[in-house]
Amino acid sequence: MSFLIKPDLHGRYPVVHHAKGSCIFDQSGKRYLDGCSGAVTCNLGHGVPEVIAPLKEQLDAVSFVYRSQFTSEPAEQLAELLADVLPQELNWSFFVNSGSEAVETAMKIAVQYWQEKGQQAKTIFLSRWNSYHGITNGALSLSGFYERRYRFTHLLHKYPAASAPNCYRCPFELDPFACKEACANEVELAIKRIGKQFIAGFVAEPVIGAAGAAITAPDHYYKKIKEVCEANDILFIADEVMSGMGRTGKMLAIEHWGVTPDIAVLGKGMSAGYSPIAAAVLSDDIMETIKKGSGVIMSGHTYSANPFSAAAALAVLRYIVKHDLPKKAAVKGERLKKELEGIMKQSKIIGDIRGKGLLLGVEFVSDKKSKTPFPASMELSARIISEAKRRGLLIYPAQAGIDGGEGDAVIIAPPLTVSEAEMKELVQIFRDSVHMVEKQAEKVMRADDAFE
Repeated sequence: MSFLIKPDLHGRYPVVHHAKGSCIFDQSGKRYLDGCSGAVTCNLGHGVPEVIAPLKEQLDAVSFVYRSQFTSEPAEQLAELLADVLPQELNWSFFVNSGSEAVETAMKIAVQYWQEKGQQAKTIFLSRWNSYHGITNGALSLSGFYERRYRFTHLLHKYPAASAPNCYRCPFELDPFACKEACANEVELAIKRIGKQFIAGFVAEPVIGAAGAAITAPDHYYKKIKEVCEANDILFIADEVMSGMGRTGKMLAIEHWGVTPDIAVLGKGMSAGYSPIAAAVLSDDIMETIKKGSGVIMSGHTYSANPFSAAAALAVLRYIVKHDLPKKAAVKGERLKKELEGIMKQSKIIGDIRGKGLLLGVEFVSDKKSKTPFPASMELSARIISEAKRRGLLIYPAQAGIDGGEGDAVIIAPPLTVSEAEMKELVQIFRDSVHMVEKQAEKVMRADDAFE
């Protein structure tokens, strides 16, 4: 009997034995190609000597000190390197343990920033539907992810106030080439309705992850968002937990739109799974305002800036820079996206391929023309994920970006170090898995039609 609580209390999980590069092996010896980097986390793959060696050295030196008593060389060097590789004025790092904590830290810092400027009423945040920012109450309040929030609605703030910029399923039923930034205008309208004097920040995933399977905004969307935020004295917080650290072809995904946020939130790929760590990275303006005011940022966690975790993230970031992984992710991602688009042309159930770099989403529909989703009872995404896993490929479940949680989608996001041979294998297994489930779905739909 196992006393470990797992995601599916009735599910059966293989026990991992070891992992190397882009592959994981269970205790039976079965090999799995990791087509989603775990939870879009293991950006470098497993067993990288350049990461492991510094970790062994750090364990020999010291594994833990409390941040109010000591600092450490790995934490100092990590903050310095982040300041060097991130855009413009993003220079000040507050390290925590997870993406959820980093989002909440960013929220608290934003509120404190306005308090230090004498604007005590600015405590509300704006966010979007079909988004996910974390499982803790503050981060979940920001999240427009029906499946994650519906049980806890009574505990949450009503922060989602605008639609996601989903051009495949435009919430305004407009042509993507003629919409004139309707989604960005909706954010501006929400500010007018609530009152800018009450709003501390706008929080968004530059490329939407689990709640939208890599929904990617149109070209001018974030420039308009940044202009609206600046005009209304609202901080722009970019949630880069999934999309950051080179994943999309830039160090931060928001760089694709030529915009710098006031706060960037990092996690997941920051340490590539070698140890838990995340960060809220602040602009010079925010940091200087608080330094000149109270001089203390009112947030903190026992394991903040943990030396071992900082050493892991430092080794990972050095590896990313040394091997120019963002550029490689852009090239590999473009190639992989074309291969997936080829599968879409052959498939009756793939409606959309989207994303940037090696953060790609696939949405499934029962009818391509009408974009009608499959009935929830069919659990199409789960079928495809299960079939792919049976064949030795791991892909990540995601929402399709439809209000109310309808629809089926998956995320494909292999390590940034994935080889050409592994990408070919990924494409082949995914193609075969989709084809198999497509045939099963056709039988089910025909049977349902006959029953009716």
